[in-house]
Amino acid sequence: METILYQVADNIATITLNRPETLNAFSDQMIDETTSALKQAGRDEAVRCVMITGNGRAFSSGQDLADVTARAGSFSIGDHLRHGYNQLITTMIALEKPIIGAINGVAAGAGCGVALAADLRIASDRASFMLAFSKVGLIPDSGVNWLLPRLVGYARAYEMAITADKIPAARAYEWGMVNRVVPHDQVWETAVAWATSLAAGPTLAYGLTKRIMHKTWDMSLPEALAYEAYLQEVAGRSADNKEGVRAFLEKRAAHFTGK
Repeated sequence: METILYQVADNIATITLNRPETLNAFSDQMIDETTSALKQAGRDEAVRCVMITGNGRAFSSGQDLADVTARAGSFSIGDHLRHGYNQLITTMIALEKPIIGAINGVAAGAGCGVALAADLRIASDRASFMLAFSKVGLIPDSGVNWLLPRLVGYARAYEMAITADKIPAARAYEWGMVNRVVPHDQVWETAVAWATSLAAGPTLAYGLTKRIMHKTWDMSLPEALAYEAYLQEVAGRSADNKEGVRAFLEKRAAHFTGK
């Protein structure tokens, strides 16, 4: 890994976007390496929670436009999305382990899309969110059109897209884009504390919950209830369910293994 940092400790995989000289702008290599790291975390049974953050002043400033300009004449935006960001966002949504975004600074463009694809977001009080696509005559991408309206509603999402206004952390919290806003020097410790708690929890149930909440967007109520019963059957056969019931009856803290 040359553009990100990846480490696993205490059942937590940490991905740090590591191009601080570009405010962690995404090059093709960083897209690929981030996607690979997420897939690795998904395969690793020792990983029960994932954190993603940025090194330096920004979470990510989005696409590295210098990288695109250097390939003028041979660059296809559609192919770039299909083979790059689409794979990254799909991997994040499909990963059946909690992903915490520690948003330490600006999350702009594709960086905003990646932040929104995390399951939980803890933002620094210096963080901000911005869709700068319209400034260069483009539409939002990187999953933004699917993710953002579901979080903040169509009107606010469309406003962000066409105005390219910077949304400060406090407003992002009011709109439902982030779960917590904390002082800048507490972002990391807050994210780690949350991740540590989740990494000790019932990982299978967390993953199944993520799966059903995404899938039921497009289901009728009867379909959702049927799918809910099916996945509950799966969860009910898990070792974590048996341990949770025993712990409840014995009036003690449960010791989950994630299985």
